[in-house]
Amino acid sequence: MVFQKSPDGGWGWMIVLVSFFTQFLCYGSPLAVGVLYLEWLDLFGEGKGKTAWVGSLASGVGLLASPICSSCVSAFGARPVTIFSGFMVAGGLMMSSVAPNIYFLFFSYGIVVGLGCGLLYTATVTITCQYFEKRRGLALGLISTGSSVGVFIYAALQRELIELYGLDGCLLIVGALSLNILACGSLMRPLQSCGSALPEKPILEKVPDQYLIYNEREKNTYEENVLEKASSEEKGVNQTSCGDCKQESAITKNNLLMITPHERETYRRKVVERTYFCKQLAKKKWQLYLDYWGETLGLFKNKVFSSLFIAIFFFDIGGFPPSLLMEDIARSSNIGEDDTVIPLISVIGIMTAIGKLVLGILADFEWINTLYLYVLTLILTSVALVLIPFAQNYITLAILSGVLGFLTGNWSIFPYVTTKTVGIEKLTHAYGILMFFAGLGNSLGPPIVGWFYDWTKSYDIAFYFSGLCVLFGGLLLLVAALPCWNTRNVASSV
Repeated sequence: MVFQKSPDGGWGWMIVLVSFFTQFLCYGSPLAVGVLYLEWLDLFGEGKGKTAWVGSLASGVGLLASPICSSCVSAFGARPVTIFSGFMVAGGLMMSSVAPNIYFLFFSYGIVVGLGCGLLYTATVTITCQYFEKRRGLALGLISTGSSVGVFIYAALQRELIELYGLDGCLLIVGALSLNILACGSLMRPLQSCGSALPEKPILEKVPDQYLIYNEREKNTYEENVLEKASSEEKGVNQTSCGDCKQESAITKNNLLMITPHERETYRRKVVERTYFCKQLAKKKWQLYLDYWGETLGLFKNKVFSSLFIAIFFFDIGGFPPSLLMEDIARSSNIGEDDTVIPLISVIGIMTAIGKLVLGILADFEWINTLYLYVLTLILTSVALVLIPFAQNYITLAILSGVLGFLTGNWSIFPYVTTKTVGIEKLTHAYGILMFFAGLGNSLGPPIVGWFYDWTKSYDIAFYFSGLCVLFGGLLLLVAALPCWNTRNVASSV
């Protein structure tokens, strides 16, 4: 579908506002799930690794299902998807308030809320891109801060609601707040599509022109074979003389005699056309499928892209757990709630918003290589993760939380890095693959760290492991991006 020219303003700023609040309302609780994580540990008495699956699924499912989310928005539009997903997020949060066990939370909070967030993210980004072209970077930057501001506010809000109304009441109230997404979705007015004249002829009459895969000789041969087969089947019906089927054969013969030769010929032609159409369509779809996988394999032949998907996978395995587990880390270090001025998750959230803006601005400077900037954030993240076990007071943990939050803002430059690696033509395809691996890392990271704690009764080895994972991905990407490889390729080609 072709839309009218992007207005780059006007109602587009209302789209930015409602998209900001949509991400604020849907991602506030899932990204600040560390507060709920402590309550679930005490309520269900399960291990930290198993309990961590709830928050990791809520963050990872939306990324893993990104192809499905994109298809839904393309098929139904941003407004219907936003309204439907608002019901999903609110319903999932409210169902979680009556969860009898941790497995129910896997479905209600992890899958239902996670998938709803993925749909909402895709819808807000899609409609914002439709309304903006020249100011698209600014608009996307503004709406992406909604999730970070949501983490900052929801971490303190959920803690206060738990103290006042308990865990069940907190989830019910947060779910009710999520219903405001419906109001945001109703304001997402779609752009008018450019009008186009409908074809006058039926689609079947245009089959040979649209699907010229067979040549004319092949088509004629195929048509004659179908006609011969139809004629032989008709003769077989007329010659049927079995004892139990005589009555049915007589009825069929009478019906055939009532059909005129012209109608019979017309029917045969329609059968041929429809069969030919289906065969051509199936062959074209199969060719598109082969082209898709051929393009995918072509992407992985790019050593920088192959290193990038490994780096993003290991970054999410090691870099995502602090946003979920930092509150439990503080409790394990005997830091009481009275000593925490601001929840550590709130510190991560607000610094992530600042990091997105600052790193996004730095990426616009021509003299800064965005790929090396991204590698730098990975290496610094690994250092901060390794230092977590040495933090024994609130101030140190708050500083490390702020550093990790700021570096996690490298998500804002990730599209730039992907474009630099594969080109703008393959950006959509490549970005979808990378988001899948990011979702996989998000889903696996917190449970792995939790299992380390269940095994060793300490977070020390868990965060040493997390730091090494992120460092490995960063160094691998750095080696693959070194200019010497390009020089060697040019020399070998000469």
